[in-house]
Amino acid sequence: MNTSTSPSGSERTAAEPAVRIGALVPLTRPGWVEGGRQLLAGLELAVHDVNEAGGVDGRPLELVVRDTAADPRRAEAAVEELAGLGVAAVAGEYHSVVARAAAGRADALGLPFLCSSAVLDALTEQPTQWVARLAPPQSRGWRTYADFLLGAGHRRIAVAAQQSVYWASGAGILRDHLAARGGSLVELDMGALTPEKVCDALDEDGATALLLLLGHPDPAVPVVEAVRRDGRLAGLTIGAPAGQPEFAEWAGLLGDDGTAIPFLRYLPERLTPLGERVERTLRERLAGAPSFVAFEGYDTITVLADVLRRTGGGADRARTAASWPRVVVEGTRGQIRFSRTPGIGVWQWAGPPVQVVDRDPADRDRFRVLHTG
Repeated sequence: MNTSTSPSGSERTAAEPAVRIGALVPLTRPGWVEGGRQLLAGLELAVHDVNEAGGVDGRPLELVVRDTAADPRRAEAAVEELAGLGVAAVAGEYHSVVARAAAGRADALGLPFLCSSAVLDALTEQPTQWVARLAPPQSRGWRTYADFLLGAGHRRIAVAAQQSVYWASGAGILRDHLAARGGSLVELDMGALTPEKVCDALDEDGATALLLLLGHPDPAVPVVEAVRRDGRLAGLTIGAPAGQPEFAEWAGLLGDDGTAIPFLRYLPERLTPLGERVERTLRERLAGAPSFVAFEGYDTITVLADVLRRTGGGADRARTAASWPRVVVEGTRGQIRFSRTPGIGVWQWAGPPVQVVDRDPADRDRFRVLHTG
């Protein structure tokens, strides 16, 4: 999917050339389409609001959208194309492995990239001035999740995992954090096991929690269904740190079986006044509650618009990238500032909120906050 979006407010400044921002989003399978749809909704609403407020120094913002379909090579090609089209910056992406490929290409081309949602710590192979990120690093979020498990009394934890840099990284973070606090982790290879065999392994191992390090809907949904129906595992906690239960598709596929499955999301206890207004508008546009991914999209454009206003509209890409450490922006979820975080090679928002939540068994559309970190 290749599209450009220049919302209605830009008519007032139509005589001025648009400031173009490339947007990377997964909009087709095997990408997580609902995540991409939420991310794009936030990006587009923010572009609309910026243009309604006069754009960037009187010039409208235009979003040039490219569908990554969760394909790293496709993302790299999109970054090269967008650089050739003269975009001021690239934004977005949901999948960590895809974002890593996009970040590497943006770094090589000298193109500013503000990553919205991907959490992989090693977003680039080496430190770079060109890339910044709004989502918290995986190490922070998944350690918070491990603390939640330990606080709930879990010491023996199993993960059903597919092969992926992202899943392997997450498993390593969990294992190290648990081991240092008296816990242990066993991995079940979904490349070799059926959902039924996973149930057998869990019964034999004695783990009290199973974490889904799996793609959605397959094989995550079949594994949940098998565990829920296995009487031997009635007391087992199922968890999904990557956030699969966040989206309505999860509840639609699993119904009550999809409740009481704790996952990570990046929302505060209370949104900012801006966030409350954005939430109402996004709810109308999406015909349902927006996920944290939509707020990440909105905050991405809010930050880029501020940077571009202070750097002459992005004509000088090096000047744009040099502005990451000077960002001070009120977003939907708090004040955004970038800094250098030990072990992270990109400019990082150090303050994104982290919650562990689940869907309430009494009302699957209601989320319960279980832990904050």
